[in-house]
Amino acid sequence: MDPIMIELGPIQIRWYGFFLVLAIFAGFEIAKRYLRAWGYDPDHFEQAAFWAVVAGVIGARVGYVLTSPSDFAGNPISALYIWQGGLSIHGAVIGGILAFWLYARRYGTPFMPYIEASLPAVALGIIAGRLGNFMNGSDTVGRLTSLPIGFTWPSSASGFPGICKAGDNISLAYGLCLGEVVRGPVHLTQIYGVIIGIILSVLVVRWLAMRKPWGYTFWQFVLWYSVLRGGLEEPFRLNPLWLRVYENNTLGIGFFTATQLFSIPLIILAIVMLYRLPKGGRETVAVAAPTPPKTDKAEAKPRKKD
Repeated sequence: MDPIMIELGPIQIRWYGFFLVLAIFAGFEIAKRYLRAWGYDPDHFEQAAFWAVVAGVIGARVGYVLTSPSDFAGNPISALYIWQGGLSIHGAVIGGILAFWLYARRYGTPFMPYIEASLPAVALGIIAGRLGNFMNGSDTVGRLTSLPIGFTWPSSASGFPGICKAGDNISLAYGLCLGEVVRGPVHLTQIYGVIIGIILSVLVVRWLAMRKPWGYTFWQFVLWYSVLRGGLEEPFRLNPLWLRVYENNTLGIGFFTATQLFSIPLIILAIVMLYRLPKGGRETVAVAAPTPPKTDKAEAKPRKKD
């Protein structure tokens, strides 16, 4: 695995950025199709979506730095190296929501329909981000494990420097090691994240097809992303445990990381908001029928027979 996809002199195209750009463009087209089907003008969505992407990327990086501070302990300035990977989906969602909300306040565009139309892009972004993490090697590294699903990174994987077995097991990408350095076997948490993104992609399509009240799909997404991330990925990631409830260094399992702790109130909030939603379907938006072309009244009258 090599983080660099193409290198032409000083110009580098990285897998991480390539996957994210694909996800953004694909999600953008999917969102416009949904909005058109719901009776909204997709052209008004374009500018709002642009600012949502910008705010989402900023929020995603800030969220990652806050929840994974050990990744930048050795070199704090690397927090600005966004091209090397490391984005938080929670931060991305918060940033995107804020941008859509401000745009709706300023221009009167629909808020929740824009949010829900963008959720397929968010799910694709999760897949793209984790694939990029996998190619980077050092992103979202898994814990050492004795389980048969453990993966040993090959020596040819230039993006993976190895894991230090001393202390709390740290990735050599972010610090020095005073003990033994190993390349695995580790939990392949990047692929765990890809699986979560695929599951959410399928669920989002199903939720949107149900035409529940606005907010239903969004809060379902918040609920199940928090549950899946907290249960299927975070226990096996090489993140510091903010609250050391359980840890098994042989199996490579630990509770609770910062992301897991933040997920608990999100799960509770999502359940409460789903309960408070109105019953029945969502309101419909009338699509204006095309105006028929005007005809000349004189030509429209039938000629009298001689």
